[in-house]
Amino acid sequence: MTTTPAVPVTEAQWRRAYAATTERDVPFTTLSGEPVAPLYTKADLPADDQIGLPGEYPYTRGVYPSMYRGRLWTMRQFAGFGTSEETNERFHYLIGHGQTGLSTAFDMPSLMGHDSDSPRSLGEVGREGVAIDTLDDMETLFGGIDLGEVSVSMTINAPAAIMLAFYVVAAEDKGIPADRLAGTIQADILKEYIAQKEWCFPIDPAMRLLGDMVQWCTTDMPRWHPVSISGYHIREAGSTAAQELAFTLKDGLTYVEQAVERGLDVDDFAPRLSFFFNAQIDFFEEIAKLRAARRIWARELRETFGAKNPKSWLMRTHTQTAGVSLTAQQPLNNITRTAIEALAGVLGGTQSLHTNSFDEALALPTEAAVRVALRTQQVIAHETGVANTIDPLGGSYFVEALTDRLEEQAYAYFAKIDELGGMVEAVKQAYPQREIADASYELQQEIDAKRRIVVGVNAHVHDDDDPLSTLRIDPALEQKQIDRVKGVRARRDAAAVERSLGALREQAAREEVNLMPALLDCARAHATEGEIIVALQSVFGSYTETPVF
Repeated sequence: MTTTPAVPVTEAQWRRAYAATTERDVPFTTLSGEPVAPLYTKADLPADDQIGLPGEYPYTRGVYPSMYRGRLWTMRQFAGFGTSEETNERFHYLIGHGQTGLSTAFDMPSLMGHDSDSPRSLGEVGREGVAIDTLDDMETLFGGIDLGEVSVSMTINAPAAIMLAFYVVAAEDKGIPADRLAGTIQADILKEYIAQKEWCFPIDPAMRLLGDMVQWCTTDMPRWHPVSISGYHIREAGSTAAQELAFTLKDGLTYVEQAVERGLDVDDFAPRLSFFFNAQIDFFEEIAKLRAARRIWARELRETFGAKNPKSWLMRTHTQTAGVSLTAQQPLNNITRTAIEALAGVLGGTQSLHTNSFDEALALPTEAAVRVALRTQQVIAHETGVANTIDPLGGSYFVEALTDRLEEQAYAYFAKIDELGGMVEAVKQAYPQREIADASYELQQEIDAKRRIVVGVNAHVHDDDDPLSTLRIDPALEQKQIDRVKGVRARRDAAAVERSLGALREQAAREEVNLMPALLDCARAHATEGEIIVALQSVFGSYTETPVF
């Protein structure tokens, strides 16, 4: 029997057939509003498009040659609530269920530099994370955990240098020197003024404090990542994928520039910079974003800053699924959203991953919800096969075209920021803040007009959702923490505390002095976070944002 060979269809013929058969004559866009064509072909890529190989500059396909074939990503769940005792129990629970890294969430007073017994902390102690006021709290938080073996991430920014000092001294008291400690502290202060709005000082002294910490870690804490440059909160504030990419990378490049201006060799600190990106619900756009980010960072570190060590070119990335995509309506749907976003992070080549719990739009996650979130990662890792080959979507016309487009948009933002005098000046002029506000407003208009569907919110709605059991923080924990910090003040050597705070104030007034040694002395004297912040504010002053609307 003979068969007739198929006649190749030209692209023009396909487009005529498509136009004749399509039923949905509406414009398709990414979540960020970028047009999506009905078909992508080789013609959508540059003629010389070369995506390279994994572990090879510019790392579009991944930062390591073996990627997940050699080692799976770190499964790092965010945890923190109530007092240090409660969070310590959760840490042990997560480790016992297979988690491979600890990630600490701090409560709002800790993030803002207020002690738990401050009037401004009333009603917020332990509500959105763990309350850490003193060295004693930090020691309790990691009780029974070998800090020389476990990798720890701490999500705190304006008071990051203070929390790092507490952590270093807590380990020191267990006989573990700073050079054995591995992990990350977020410390991305520009992102705070852009998006998250948790600050303690004006921008310039806050940048100085970050620079002091980066410089000290470079010499004294070589296994520690002293800043995790965070696009996550920029995206949660309502940015587009391109804005998250551009503003995050420009923040990171600004920190590199600052360190080089301090006299550091870029290859001495760049290998320990890390990034933190959001994995939103637009699957392919998120994959392309991570691929573009690696490529841009590698190019800028090698060509702009002259880094010679290939490790300086690598963008190592933590990814977290999008909190803003979770809905209070029909919250079990959030399991699906989180799984899709986590898969995008994996296919995008992340080095560590946090999956949000389905009930987080309602309250702090229950243990059951946390377990489902962690199991989601484990299912992706062990059942789906996506980790069996490296960059499985590499070479996809659509993914490669999206990657190129996001890269172009990022560089367009770089040019505008440079026109304004750099990222610090752009933030002072509220440029990124306005861009994000406009993007957020436009997206909400689309949702309100049902031009963009959110299942359970503006479509497929029903009113008979079964109520979920949510985690409730015992109100007594707030008083327990207040009593705890007061107890520390009563037991400590008050004269030693005042000497350490006085020395800190004196050194803060001298811009050439690195403040990390003075902060370590304050921690050893059992000064509280709030007392240290007030001492610094007496020199640095405070900050009030100019509204962008």
